[in-house]
Amino acid sequence: MQAADGVAANGFDWSQLPNILLIAIPITFVSMCEHIGDHLNLSNIVGRDLLVDPGLHRTMAADGIATAVCGAIGGLDTTTYGENIAVIGVTKVACSRLILVAALFSIVLGFFGPLMLFIESIPYAVFGGAALVLYGFIAMSGIKSLQGVDLNKSKNSLIVSVVLIAGIGGLTLNFMFGDIPFTFTSTALAMILGIILNLILRDKNEVKKV
Repeated sequence: MQAADGVAANGFDWSQLPNILLIAIPITFVSMCEHIGDHLNLSNIVGRDLLVDPGLHRTMAADGIATAVCGAIGGLDTTTYGENIAVIGVTKVACSRLILVAALFSIVLGFFGPLMLFIESIPYAVFGGAALVLYGFIAMSGIKSLQGVDLNKSKNSLIVSVVLIAGIGGLTLNFMFGDIPFTFTSTALAMILGIILNLILRDKNEVKKV
C-alpha cells in the first residue's frame, strides 16, 4: 500500500534506503576498526590474545547482535569504547561477571534523580583529570603493543609514525557524498592508513627477494 506522497503506509520511505545505507555502512566500518583496536589493547591488559580466544569472529558477532537489538528498541549502539578498556586497565578488574553486575547496577542507579544531580555537581576539573588518565592509558597501551615490533625497519617505523600521529593527534576525514556528510574518526582513519601502508610498502629485503 502506497500513500499519495510516495511514502509507504507504514511511514517508511523506501526511496531513502540507499541514502541510509550510505550513512550506515561507513559507520559500521568505523565501529569494526574500533572493535579490533580495543580488543588488541584489552589483550595486552589481560595477557591473552582475545582475537584468538574467544576469537574475533565471536566478539564482533556479539557486538553486532547487541547493537542491532539496541537499535531495534531505540537504544544507542553497544560497540566497544576505548574509555571502558582504559578503566579495566587502570582498575585491573577484568572479570566479565563483575563488569556485568556493575553495568546492571549502573542502569538501576540511572533511574535515581538525586544520583544524577550528584554526578552533575562534580567539577569539570575532576572529569578532565579522569579523561586525562583514561585517554593517556589508551595511548600507552597502544605504544606497549609495539614492544615486539622491529622499529629499525623503515617500513615499520613509517607505519607506526603515521598511525600514532593520526590516532593520537585526532586526524579526521570529512567529505560529502552528494548531500550526505561522511566523517572518519581518528581511530578509524589511523587503522585504515596503517592497513593501506602495510599493503603498499615493502622492506628492502622483500624488494631484493622479488
